[in-house]
Amino acid sequence: MIAKTESTEPEALPPPLYPDYLPHYDPLESVEMVGPFEHDEPGLRADKSCPNLLKGATQVSELSPHCGTEILGVQISKLSKAGLDEMAYLCAERGCLVFRDQDFVHIGFEAQKEIASHFGPLHKHGWMPHPENGPAEFVIVYDSKDDLRIRKSWSRKSPIQFHVDQSPELQPPGLTFFCMLESPPGSGGDTIISSMSRAFDRLSPSFRRRLEGLTAVHTTANPIAREIRDNGNLAVLRRPITKAVHPVVTIHPVTGRKSLFVNSSYTQRITGWDDEESDMMLRFLFDHVTRGQDFACRVRYEPGTIVVWDQRCTQHSQTLDYEAGGRRHAFRLTPLSNVPIPSKIEEDDGACARDNERVILNLC
Repeated sequence: MIAKTESTEPEALPPPLYPDYLPHYDPLESVEMVGPFEHDEPGLRADKSCPNLLKGATQVSELSPHCGTEILGVQISKLSKAGLDEMAYLCAERGCLVFRDQDFVHIGFEAQKEIASHFGPLHKHGWMPHPENGPAEFVIVYDSKDDLRIRKSWSRKSPIQFHVDQSPELQPPGLTFFCMLESPPGSGGDTIISSMSRAFDRLSPSFRRRLEGLTAVHTTANPIAREIRDNGNLAVLRRPITKAVHPVVTIHPVTGRKSLFVNSSYTQRITGWDDEESDMMLRFLFDHVTRGQDFACRVRYEPGTIVVWDQRCTQHSQTLDYEAGGRRHAFRLTPLSNVPIPSKIEEDDGACARDNERVILNLC
């Protein structure tokens, strides 16, 4: 009698639960850029007590002291315009909001677009896929054994890369939606979201003053080069290289807080500085953000989870820590917002002197 041996073949995955949202890649496709527009900031219209947003909430809890709030019992699809305004306000205050068990995933492309468009015109991505029979404004994030394109793009390097989606736009994203359709079994596939307001506050007063007034070049040149390198003739290039110059430190139009606005995916150089000077400064700032887990939160997903975050005051990174082949399927809608507002270099309020005094006392 021959003993049975257990198969080492991985179990086949069931079919995708949302076939209408599968990624579509068309190397010949092109899309039109959103031109200049006057941004009407929803967060400025909001009642700061958020009565319309929170009236049905069963639980509201902070994910970390400086970033992230989870709201249970509220359906985004049922919010009034006043409730959406309040969501923009609270998101600006807390960086990101997490909603669970959302029926938003079932209401269809047009209704989803209508809600997201409340916060600004929707961005069309230059190389990420959208649904084959769906609007180009949808960015599909799909990682599975039948499509390892994301895995390929991150092979041989750390997937931890904090960034602002499409910061090279002349009017970069503001409040953004990320909707999880399927998540890998067990743990893994989280997103880390970090407060750039707190990142700026953590710097010493004299260093903060040095950053204010600087500008930096943001460009899609490197991501587009990687798309061509990884996919050759199948590379998707719907738009030409986008480039913009933005302040290194910006002001949020709702909170008035200052935030760092440079990121390792798109910020190329500080304008007016030599390459060595720029590289040194940007490397420090990128490392400062990556190490700053004390001003970040980590969002765990399950099907039906929606994360809404404000890209003017946060950066985020994938983790890609689950086993290759496990399906992670989501979509993103990315409203564009205001032209970044440069922070003004403030008169010395004595903070620099007090900081120097602390250093001298510590040395004594």
